[in-house]
Amino acid sequence: MNRIKPLFSLDGKVAIVTGASKGIGEAMARGLAEFGAKVVISSRKQDAVEAVAEQFKADGLEAVGIACHVARDEDCKNLIEKTVEKYGRIDILINNAGTNPYFGPIDQMPMAAYQKTMDINVNAAMNLSNLAYPHLKKNGGSIIHISSIEGLHPTAGFAAYNLSKASLVMLGQNQAAEWGKDNIRVNVICPGLVKTKLSTALWANEDIYNNAIKKIPLHRMAQPDEMAGLAVFLASGASSYCTGAVIVNDGGILHSPLM
Repeated sequence: MNRIKPLFSLDGKVAIVTGASKGIGEAMARGLAEFGAKVVISSRKQDAVEAVAEQFKADGLEAVGIACHVARDEDCKNLIEKTVEKYGRIDILINNAGTNPYFGPIDQMPMAAYQKTMDINVNAAMNLSNLAYPHLKKNGGSIIHISSIEGLHPTAGFAAYNLSKASLVMLGQNQAAEWGKDNIRVNVICPGLVKTKLSTALWANEDIYNNAIKKIPLHRMAQPDEMAGLAVFLASGASSYCTGAVIVNDGGILHSPLM
């Protein structure tokens, strides 16, 4: 008789994934759906999330697309309300939406770019978590924040992004400390270099790409699907005693002597 395998099942669970129209978010949403969850695909544009949801359905998965600009309070409230209206509950929230509008020196960083980065990468995650909290504590649940290794070490020119991702780590740990009593687990995933639209500047240029992968012990970038397994684990009963964790998935770069 299987004892461990059923722990990974997400049958009957309802998950919201932000920034899920492409990249890491789409891969994580698919992973949850393949393990049985009903998944709300969310991103800024309705046509984009509907396209992903329709593809999921064509593959026999349960999904719906609900547009949400996470920096807008009304959009966030609508996302939570529409999810509960559609499925009657929320069990899993993955805060994946992110941005990085500025690369350059700290002293020249426009405050508007800094504020946009914090609003989307951190403040939206806190807002959505708070909105989902009353629903998550009804049955217990899982929140997963998608941070980055850039939140764990400094990189020149990435100040706003690094600050936001470091804040996301502490947000998750504080939520874990406060919401454990409600059987809500909160964990953080820190990806390394993943081939997504956000990282285009690092892989589209051959010289930059080759220099980057020299620093990675596995000598390659990750694909978005390689982030999905952790999401399934942290969303499921397989990680029922795991909260406040910060899990790095970076091909070994943080431990490389070249860093």
